[in-house]
Amino acid sequence: MNPQRTTPARMAGAAALVAISLVAAAGCANKGTSEPATGADAMTLNVGQISDSVAFFPIFVAEDQGFFEDEGLTLAERPRLGTGAKLAAALESDSIDIAGGVMTDAYNLYQINDGARVIGSLVNEYYVDVIAGAGIPESLDDGPLEEKVAALEGKAIGITGPGSGTEALVSYLLAQQGLDTATDVTLVNLGADPSAAIGALKAGRVDALSFFQPVGEQAEATGVGRIFISPARGDVPELADAVHGALFTTQEVMDHKPEATAAFVRGIARAEELISSDDAAAAELLQKYQSTMDAETIKLLAPVLQDAIADTPVPAESGYETSAAFHQESGLIPDPPAFADLVPSAWIESALQDE
Repeated sequence: MNPQRTTPARMAGAAALVAISLVAAAGCANKGTSEPATGADAMTLNVGQISDSVAFFPIFVAEDQGFFEDEGLTLAERPRLGTGAKLAAALESDSIDIAGGVMTDAYNLYQINDGARVIGSLVNEYYVDVIAGAGIPESLDDGPLEEKVAALEGKAIGITGPGSGTEALVSYLLAQQGLDTATDVTLVNLGADPSAAIGALKAGRVDALSFFQPVGEQAEATGVGRIFISPARGDVPELADAVHGALFTTQEVMDHKPEATAAFVRGIARAEELISSDDAAAAELLQKYQSTMDAETIKLLAPVLQDAIADTPVPAESGYETSAAFHQESGLIPDPPAFADLVPSAWIESALQDE
């Protein structure tokens, strides 16, 4: 890849950095202290996340099952902030203590604050799928990846928006076959609403979608489309086991609320263990989390999600490197930080052992 090439994803990534910087600067006057918190504040956390997507299922499970409460932890504000840039800016401006997002957000935050820290894995697969509509032949469904990617040439592909992981997957796949999103496909920005995306596919406004789970499962359950390329099921070997959904914070928060931050990680660990080890509980809790999702979609999604959700909050260095390479090759992040600079592995291990 030419490091000087300016891609739409790279331009949007730069815009995200500007947004984080501006909002963070506005909140600098409210920045807290790194001195340890005392009293009730010491065990209270404000936790924000992008949305209620499947990536953040472990947070729901830990809260629903009382795992945080068992650790003596109180969760206060629980905002859904809509975008990774807003999430990172809220963390940087001291509005939240811990963020549930994707690695893109953590990388972007590190570029303006080298105190950013990834303190837990949520999803260890790239949980964005390419979903084919009727205009893409079903005969290709079991074909090799290069033939599937070639079938996307000339097609209109729905994504959530510029600079997103949904755009990045399309850019990455096309680049592997010598194609370019700027000239060989038409990207259609649909926003993050799953029903709107499925509606666009059904109406023929797009030929395919590049969207986060469970949009593919919902499209299949309603007969609107089918999962065509799925990194999470192994269709893109280069992305296998990539750390994608993640929890991140700052060193300042870790110093200010060390016990609470460690307790949060332990609660997540218990949730991930429950999800991975108990099929019935995972499906039941997923239905509770995604209450508007029909039973057939839950049946399709639950085993996929069990495989994708991390078994432990400790990020694997190999999965981190896979994620970093993808972000660099797709143009999202020009120079991802080294694993040791962003992930405090020893601290996470210590937090999990501290009962």
